[in-house]
Amino acid sequence: MRIRESQWQKVSSRLESHTSSSSPVPATLMAYLAANLRNVSRQPGTLLRLHRTFATMAPGLATKYEINADMGEGFGRWKMGPDEELMPFLDAANIACGFHAGDPSIMLKTIRLCKQHGVKAGAHPGLQDLFGFGRRKMDVDPQDLYAMVLYQVGALKAMLDAEGVELSHIKPHGELYFYMQRDKTIMKTVLEACAVFSVPVYACQNPQQQAMCDEMGVPFQGEVYVDVNYSPEGTIVPVKPGQKITPEMCYARASSAAMHDTGKDVDGREFKYGFDGKPFSVCLHSDLPSVLENAKIVRRAVDEANKAKFHSGAHL
Repeated sequence: MRIRESQWQKVSSRLESHTSSSSPVPATLMAYLAANLRNVSRQPGTLLRLHRTFATMAPGLATKYEINADMGEGFGRWKMGPDEELMPFLDAANIACGFHAGDPSIMLKTIRLCKQHGVKAGAHPGLQDLFGFGRRKMDVDPQDLYAMVLYQVGALKAMLDAEGVELSHIKPHGELYFYMQRDKTIMKTVLEACAVFSVPVYACQNPQQQAMCDEMGVPFQGEVYVDVNYSPEGTIVPVKPGQKITPEMCYARASSAAMHDTGKDVDGREFKYGFDGKPFSVCLHSDLPSVLENAKIVRRAVDEANKAKFHSGAHL
């Protein structure tokens, strides 16, 4: 198999970035691999294995249970979600990039909020659908979609660079995420655009996307959703009309996922998430009226689980 020069450079740079003493792989081994990458990679499949190894070391991945939320989703004078009040409870923020919500001023303001509270700043690209908040189905040519994701994440990254903040991760929004699950060509297209930025992609825990991320060397960060429901097939679904997800339910769901790797579907049947002890990110929807109450109690559940599982102190 012919390996492109860009692939050599990408893997080599990852190797070099992990030669510090804090690396989970011995620094001497990492340095050796970096210096001898071409010889090592003559063996079939070695380059792919290296990609997969470094995909588990990406800086934006959760090192313990964490909370993320979609932020900066207003537009102009229109405000969506209590961003200022919510940010202190978060570990990671997914910042709208202007297509489904957000505008340049709101993006910059949200970045500065992340910086103020020490919250990881990620990109939240969506379909070009301001009127429908990025939640309406639409068909998009894969080439156009590739450009759309690059455009949105690139715009946010320019602002992050200006503020001296790292791009932590990318999380596709709303219908873009569901589009990826329905169409593997679309999934591959979006992940190819995400791969340009060499950061993890956040998504609801699912084996299909994780497998494609592994194949492409894109770090995958699995999530748990506690303020919506799961179908019997394991996909996230809207809450039924008349049903209310209470903060207490959010607490129970977050705690069960962290302590037992289990959840319940919309019919009440228990299922396994499949994290196998790995840390995950709990997603909260900032557009829900109860989001602040949800965040406070889920923060408690996450801190309790981190103390029990990872001997980590409370979120500050």
